Amino acid sequence: MTDPAPACPPTLTGVGVGPGDPELITLKALRVLRDADVILVPDTDTGTDEVGRAEQVVLTACPEAAGRVRRVPFSMAQRHGVGTKRRRAWEASAKAAEDAFAAGAGSVAFATVGDPSVYSTFSYLAAHVRAVVPGLQVRVVPGITAMQALAAASGVPLVEAQESLTLVPVTAGLDSLAAALDSSDTVVAYKGGRHLSEVLELVRRRRPDDTAVLGVNVGLPGEELIAVSDVTADRAPYFSTLLVAPARTRTGGRL
Repeated sequence: MTDPAPACPPTLTGVGVGPGDPELITLKALRVLRDADVILVPDTDTGTDEVGRAEQVVLTACPEAAGRVRRVPFSMAQRHGVGTKRRRAWEASAKAAEDAFAAGAGSVAFATVGDPSVYSTFSYLAAHVRAVVPGLQVRVVPGITAMQALAAASGVPLVEAQESLTLVPVTAGLDSLAAALDSSDTVVAYKGGRHLSEVLELVRRRRPDDTAVLGVNVGLPGEELIAVSDVTADRAPYFSTLLVAPARTRTGGRL
């Protein structure tokens, strides 16, 4: 007699599905989604049946997964700190994964826009689930980020030669953005839609001669790529990215 094959440990995988264009999802992400017993996606927290961006990508790129998709809470109402609403959302999301494993799922995937290692809720979800599911394996499938998609769409390279790159969440405060603009060659700002006018004023003042572009819904219908000098709106949608790159006057100038 042969020994039975060892049981596979329960696996939770954070799957980056890219910035929103279903064609930008990776082959590995597709394979994991196809193999997963349950796929968790962030709920839009709008009080409607609106499909969130991660769910849209999953259903478009991998339609056969529709019956395995489960929405979990994702609160966009709380921007700072670990308050009651945010903590409850984490706990409810973790509970959905725990329940899936308890019901017999061997693999659970959490689909997140962009990359699971960049400003994603996946790390918090994984920490909660790891604490209660014995032997849990946690894996990450990287995804294309919004800043990469914006650089490609606008034709503005993120960095060249010896240039430095800084990614800043505007929710950390305008002082952090100002410091990055003063010290880094290329600066990318996320989560600045609510403070767009202040952000743009800061960029225009600190980097008046550099290349700065605002990307809204990059890679999707209704995509907007707007030079900072031409932006007139005071606010922008949540999925907006600002790219500020140095003026490059000659090829290979920083080599």
